[in-house]
Amino acid sequence: MTATIDLAVSTVIFALRPDPADPDAPHVLSIPLVRRTRDPFARRWALPGGAADAGESLADTAARKLRETTRLQPAYLEQLYAFGDPDRSPTGRVVSVVYWALVRPDLADQAAEGENVRWFAADDLPELAFDHNRIVAYALWRMRTKVEYSRIAQAFLGETFTLSELRRVHEVVLQRSLDPANFRRQMEGSTAIVATDAVQTGGRHRPPRLYRYDTTVRLADNGPLTDAIPGTD
Repeated sequence: MTATIDLAVSTVIFALRPDPADPDAPHVLSIPLVRRTRDPFARRWALPGGAADAGESLADTAARKLRETTRLQPAYLEQLYAFGDPDRSPTGRVVSVVYWALVRPDLADQAAEGENVRWFAADDLPELAFDHNRIVAYALWRMRTKVEYSRIAQAFLGETFTLSELRRVHEVVLQRSLDPANFRRQMEGSTAIVATDAVQTGGRHRPPRLYRYDTTVRLADNGPLTDAIPGTD
């Protein structure tokens, strides 16, 4: 007898948000989670998602489920990875195609929050339903291995930004301090960013120059590498 395999989608949305444990501390990488209302894992937090819909694409299902549960509508969702271990769900064989997106704080502020929807620090999660802790760990690994050579940081910034703003994003993502002078030399010596003729106004000191990313460099690619990924042996 052929075993039935169900197909589901989940989404991981990263934003820079106040630390729930200390709102006055610097922002941390955060993700929205939804509380499950039925078994299995009733009352446990989980990634937004659900069963795939035969009448729409996986990406459309992921976007719809995210919108219905959190009201978030990212400009794009990128397919991250497929998780399909035979024992990942107690209800039977379920393969989950995971999507991810990175959003600016102004978009993250539009998320519905309440008893069953809440932002969590991505590096300080409770025990989630299914294998969702593993999924988040993979998404974090993926982002941290790419942030220094891709346009990922731009997703957390506006169209233009100062080098100080860019460095702060890198520090939050990488979880370590970066030397400002070395970071400036690295960025200005790369082809990833382009200096504009504009400066940031409103400060007391000499206004810093604004930069933008070279738009010919892709924000992210469409398929994860599978070698050296923690937890995917």
